[in-house]
Amino acid sequence: MSTADPAGRPEVWAGPECTVNRVGGRYFDQLARTGHDRRPDDLDRLAALGVRAVRYPVLWERHECGGPGDAVDWAWADARLGRLRVLGVRPIAGLVHHGSGPPGTSLVDLGFPEGLAAFAARVAERFPWVDAYTPVNEPLTTARFAGLYGHWHPHGHDDATFARCLLTECKAVVLTMRAVRRVNPAAQLVQTDDLGQTHAPPALAYQADFENERRWVTWDLLCGRVGPSHPMWGYFRWAGVPEADVAWFADNPCPPDVVGVNYYVTSERYLDDRLDRHPAERHCGNGRDRYADVEAVRVLPGGPVGVGGILNQAWDRYRLPLAVTEAHLGCTREEQVRWLNDVWTAACDARAAGADVRAVTAWSAFGAWDWDSLVTRDTGRYEPGVFDARWNPPKPTAVAALVRDLAAGRPPEHPALDAPGWWHRPERFLFPGDAAPAVTARPARTLLITGGSGTLAGGFARHCRLRGLPAVVVPRRDLDIADPHAVAAALERYKPWAVVNAAGFARVDAAEGDPEGCRRANAAGPVALAAACAARGMGLVTFSSDLVFDGRAGRPYREGDAVAPLSVYGAAKAEAEREVLARHPGALVVRAGAVFGPWDERNFVSSALRTLRGGGMFAAPEDLTVTPSYLPDLVGATLDLLVDREAGVWHLANPDALTWADLAREAAGRAGLDPRGVRGRPAADLGFVAPRPAYSALGSDRGPHLPPLADGLDRYLREFDPAPRA
Repeated sequence: MSTADPAGRPEVWAGPECTVNRVGGRYFDQLARTGHDRRPDDLDRLAALGVRAVRYPVLWERHECGGPGDAVDWAWADARLGRLRVLGVRPIAGLVHHGSGPPGTSLVDLGFPEGLAAFAARVAERFPWVDAYTPVNEPLTTARFAGLYGHWHPHGHDDATFARCLLTECKAVVLTMRAVRRVNPAAQLVQTDDLGQTHAPPALAYQADFENERRWVTWDLLCGRVGPSHPMWGYFRWAGVPEADVAWFADNPCPPDVVGVNYYVTSERYLDDRLDRHPAERHCGNGRDRYADVEAVRVLPGGPVGVGGILNQAWDRYRLPLAVTEAHLGCTREEQVRWLNDVWTAACDARAAGADVRAVTAWSAFGAWDWDSLVTRDTGRYEPGVFDARWNPPKPTAVAALVRDLAAGRPPEHPALDAPGWWHRPERFLFPGDAAPAVTARPARTLLITGGSGTLAGGFARHCRLRGLPAVVVPRRDLDIADPHAVAAALERYKPWAVVNAAGFARVDAAEGDPEGCRRANAAGPVALAAACAARGMGLVTFSSDLVFDGRAGRPYREGDAVAPLSVYGAAKAEAEREVLARHPGALVVRAGAVFGPWDERNFVSSALRTLRGGGMFAAPEDLTVTPSYLPDLVGATLDLLVDREAGVWHLANPDALTWADLAREAAGRAGLDPRGVRGRPAADLGFVAPRPAYSALGSDRGPHLPPLADGLDRYLREFDPAPRA
């Protein structure tokens, strides 16, 4: 394993989330869920970022699917490892990643270590040039989840099962490296585990002390350090492990060549004896005391130790080369950028202080599914990573740009880095009284949001506050976006890194009687902003509509479909799309569907529910089909695209095409109201002035829609009270 580059920086590594975990009789396969197993060109995407090594899966479960000793189909591994070799990217072969082996074995099977070693020998013989292995990823974490907490197979809930799982995994590491080194004596062990620290008040210090010893046990076992004087020796004996099984590791040491530290914002914990402060699902205990187990970042005023402190602890303990082998945050895009940059900075600082930190790994390269449920359920919750794998092809995110900069030795410059991550801001605290001052990053560049009195602008202002994106909201009365001089003055005053144009003429029917007013607000204004932003190198996002189409397609419209507006409003939006992108090719134009949200009492869904709640009948078109856009989802997705510096026309709508009448019925049913109170009517009978397309549903050639409509409606109903107004 090479050292960091001559400039003194760690290397940049990457890795696709590749867990294959078993819950009952079902296997959850991240490689299949993210689609990486079907995209060989993903490896070229990683190489193009400048990464030097990839933690890459050659998983036992996927290759010996019928059980240990089964015939192996090497085609997939041949192609992938061969491509990495051509690209000059070093693979670190992972053989078990939070798994329990093929059918017929498990983490409590005495034959597991020998079975994995036999498979590893076949891998090494097939790929003798591969010189780095992680036989078992995170043995301690996997043993806790599988043997102590019961999440994964074999679903143990006791110390004996936990201890057996852990020792089985660690013995498998030793035997695997022994088998690999018979083929390639130079092969190196990159041993990973989640490494944090447990904090506690004095009354629970004894429990924190135990957990702070246990966190090292994977590496201590492999280094042959666990003997009768080791704090974990007595625990293993108490858990029923035969003395010989523990002593075996001292007689068969296999110290890592690289200690791989996986560190997450949740890695450090706090054991709080004030149970009344926390919900019951946080409560746990050790048979002696009850306490709540919470993220340390949420309660410690001084903050957790952090990855830099953890790396220094690992260096002081082992004096072995280190790497951050997973650095990922399931959060909004700018927070992911801030997290990886924080980890990188801490690793560089630890290296400068004398720790031999070899690399930082951008994980997970193609995102991950359902880790919010610890991969115990198929809930459809996706977290993007370096790439967003919901798009075809996978879309590089702002994290990809950061990885490219770090690998090239360039200082990262994204405006999101001007503000601290949420783990540094006061809102991180569960209890406001615990709050400490926010950590400042650098003088913050801002977003400029136009149309400040409108619902859309208010939604952006709200999301920017939550996401730590400094923003200035300018009301319509203070900025006429159709006046080039006023626009220039505003840009000079605020010097934003991007403009969000949330201003416009929103009354579709009124536009028929005021075409000039509509065109000025919806076309001339965005065009003036585009010209000014392009001249200054600033980003711009502006909004269009499904009403740019005539409805004749009879299928969801894609971004590249020709526009053919029927109304004055639609014509102004179509003109804006064309002229904005002509003047500013880097601008982002978002087409949305029928927008509804919890912060606007006048939108269609709110009006329908209020009428029905009041006992009235609600009339809605039954012959106009749309795709709704739930406002918080629309705003959040737009900010992600803006942070990613995407450009061009994008469709952002919930995936469900339905008539306005059916939208009202769906909302009514979910609100516990009688959907029969919705009366479907032909649009021609409802007094509309502007012509509307019969079918204006939005699809996309670029990737997914917003979350399902049902999900949006359920969240809307939790935030908005549709009670009738007096």
